[in-house]
Amino acid sequence: MANNPIDQDALAAEWGLALESDDAAAPVPPPVKAAPVAGPGVDDDVASQWEAMVEENQSTQGNKGADRILNQEEIDSLLGFNLADLNFNDNSGIRAIIDSAMVSYERLPMLEIVFDRLVRLLTTSLRNFTSDNVEVSLDTITSVRFGDYLNSIPLPAILAVFKAEEWENFGLFTINSSLIYSIIDVLLGGRRGQNLVRVEGRPYTTIETNLVKRMIEVVLADAELAFKPLSPVKLNIDRIETNPRFAAITRPANAAILVRLRIDMEDRGGYAELLLPYATIEPIRGVLLQMFMGEKFGRDPIWEGHLATEIAHAEIAVDAVLYEAKLPLRQMMNLQVGDTLPLAVKPDSMVAVRCGDITMTEGRIGRVGDRVSVRVAKPLRKPKTTLAMFENSDETRNRVDAQ
Repeated sequence: MANNPIDQDALAAEWGLALESDDAAAPVPPPVKAAPVAGPGVDDDVASQWEAMVEENQSTQGNKGADRILNQEEIDSLLGFNLADLNFNDNSGIRAIIDSAMVSYERLPMLEIVFDRLVRLLTTSLRNFTSDNVEVSLDTITSVRFGDYLNSIPLPAILAVFKAEEWENFGLFTINSSLIYSIIDVLLGGRRGQNLVRVEGRPYTTIETNLVKRMIEVVLADAELAFKPLSPVKLNIDRIETNPRFAAITRPANAAILVRLRIDMEDRGGYAELLLPYATIEPIRGVLLQMFMGEKFGRDPIWEGHLATEIAHAEIAVDAVLYEAKLPLRQMMNLQVGDTLPLAVKPDSMVAVRCGDITMTEGRIGRVGDRVSVRVAKPLRKPKTTLAMFENSDETRNRVDAQ
């Protein structure tokens, strides 16, 4: 019966009716007389029709059950580790999750005010330096890993390592090649609107390096003025590097503040980046954490005036010391009732006026009515001990007492 052609035609007709009725409803065709298919006498045409029908149903059902293979761009977007488009500001995927856990530091409100003031100062300073119309804008302020930043620097570039003398640590200032050639072209009298001729693959000449170094000195001088209301600091260039490997100022895993500045000179310009490790700004961390209002940099003149008024109205006790002498402890222990202590004081001797342990002035003793008085004979003395010396002496005293 399996070799009878009449049975094969009937089977094909039944298959056609099944496909017309259940084409969109079921991914697998109904098992109509499946036994003859599995039998050894069914022709190859029936098997091929079965496979074609299964493939057609899978395509009509939206490829259900089939695995979709991602291309390389989708994999890079998912992981966020595309080195060609490395960006510290707009990471996504797994890279964003990792960075959010690794570089998560407290916000420093005062630091934003400092760099806003730096932008305004640079706009004026660079205009005077280049004699051209210069526009400086603050691009981003981010927290990055130092090692990741060094790996992301596009070469060629010039890196200036500077030292903050008062903070006793280093910082990094980077200028990309576009800004380098723009500054050189402006300072050497290049015409506007022409394409810059860049010779790649060669080191910067001494003239180019010195011109860029002058610009870096201008930027660091303005950075000193920007930080001056918070903490006076002197930023001195330590060395100029063109290889990021030689500009390591901290460990690769340490975090740092990265400030990116955009400098435009009409139809030319580039980027400059200022990097400050968190260890560098640690001495002024308490000041940077303060909240700010406007441009007061944490200082309030109303409170300053109120404090000065209250200090002026404060009452203090002063002592008039007629005579003071040092006696051995043995003599003090042997004092008896009736003993006399001579005072080496003459009638016209001066009397010391003290406030605590500090001698403020001297005067002459007298009488006003029924009270003893002291007439001030010399101007007030300014204490030689500063607040810093007083704190250091207090810390030394506490250290000695602890020992």
